[in-house]
Amino acid sequence: MEFIIIFLIAIFIIIYRKNDGSETFYNFLKSQFGTIYNKYAPYSYKTISAKMKDLKQEYTTKDYALQILIIGGIAAAIAYLYFYSLIVLIIYTSIAIAFIPYLAYLRSKRLYSEYIFEQIQVYTTNVIMEFNTTQSFVKSLEGVRDSGILEDPVLEDVKTMINMSYQNGTIDESIEYFNQKYPYYMVKNMHQLFLQITKEGAKDSGEALENMSMDIDSLVEGVYRDQMDRKQFHTKFITFALVLFLLVLVMQVLLGKESYLRLLNLWYVHIVLHAIIIINCYFLLTGEKYYNDDVGVE
Repeated sequence: MEFIIIFLIAIFIIIYRKNDGSETFYNFLKSQFGTIYNKYAPYSYKTISAKMKDLKQEYTTKDYALQILIIGGIAAAIAYLYFYSLIVLIIYTSIAIAFIPYLAYLRSKRLYSEYIFEQIQVYTTNVIMEFNTTQSFVKSLEGVRDSGILEDPVLEDVKTMINMSYQNGTIDESIEYFNQKYPYYMVKNMHQLFLQITKEGAKDSGEALENMSMDIDSLVEGVYRDQMDRKQFHTKFITFALVLFLLVLVMQVLLGKESYLRLLNLWYVHIVLHAIIIINCYFLLTGEKYYNDDVGVE
């Protein structure tokens, strides 16, 4: 143990000395973590957090306290029910509370994804409506931009599309830019239609645009139906997961509490019980991640 502590202190000193002195060690680690996170994370957490504040959906101190009370209380009850040990209770309760920020992030990511999907729905529907009047894709984008119905970050990306279209003299690169940022079926299909109309010079595009509007409505309906199915699944899933944790109570009733306590004296019984908790927790976290996955994105 002493060797490990000395080794960790040595690593800290080496990294600190390699730092050029212009920033603290904390800022150095923070910047390195930020670089890795921005490379692999689907959304910037700062972007999500800022939008949650705008939408007034961010967890307050009271919300976090309630989460700690509920999740920590459930974890404490389950740990004590399994091991009848205060030490194990404290360990599992601490681990459960440590996961609360991750669960809050998953929730924020879902709400942000739902917000973006709603903005994309507004974007596609109104660009089609504007095109019926202007018969120009860029002019349609300008009409949607100036209408005040879009909000950032989608609004800022529409402005970028307009600038790219004027700079390049074509809509190809601007469409590719938007498709990569928002890989929704409705976006790709609509943009593909506008590319065909622009390049082939279709004179009567009304019917094609009307069919596209109907396709978008169908896609949106499917996404919202999926949201309702997910909510129903989530409620049933949480209930089922908690029931799995309580199976040990059934075993105690069948064996008797005294017999169960004698079993706890065996080391391999502890391993089995820990494995049951870990597997159930992994199952629960996987279900939470599925419930909070991106909305409408393929």
